[in-house]
Amino acid sequence: MNKDLFNHISDQELLERYYTDRKNEWLGILLQRYTLLLFGVCMKYLKQEEEAKDCVQQIFIKVITELPKYRVTYFKSWIYTIARNLCLMKLRDQHGRTAALSDTMLAAWDEEGGNNKYLEKDQLLEMMSQSLEELGKEQKLCVILFYLEKKSYQDISDTTGFTLMQVKSHIQNGKRNLKLLMEKKTGQSPIKK
Repeated sequence: MNKDLFNHISDQELLERYYTDRKNEWLGILLQRYTLLLFGVCMKYLKQEEEAKDCVQQIFIKVITELPKYRVTYFKSWIYTIARNLCLMKLRDQHGRTAALSDTMLAAWDEEGGNNKYLEKDQLLEMMSQSLEELGKEQKLCVILFYLEKKSYQDISDTTGFTLMQVKSHIQNGKRNLKLLMEKKTGQSPIKK
């Protein structure tokens, strides 16, 4: 199935189609929509690209096995919770103990506003993922390869067939457009220069 054919269909509609006919194609479209967000969440917690990619695959498997058991209403928040919990379990297993609140986590709690800075970062990451989806195809591809996959200009050029100048232009324009989209959503600049 071509996922672009289903861009106009909401997450809720895709879920309903999945629950009606149990075809994994509907689930595949949903998972494809959130792959970047899931990767970002996993990178935030795990800090290692390969481990984050493995974790995203584990999330996919968990979703495929768990979704038939429950009637999920809000897919995005449900899958985000699965991702966060899986990352926290991995961290706990790595350390051989329950991850305790560190001083830095406690310091991040803003008592004046009652806002948890980690929650704000998650929301910002989610908005960034949404904004990235709004970029043009070439800009989105180059930004993902450069910033998320840590590819060099030459690697991106080799992979995409763009010239080095086109790669640099797509990255520069993509970063600027991403910043503008984020400013529109948040009312402030989230990306430091």
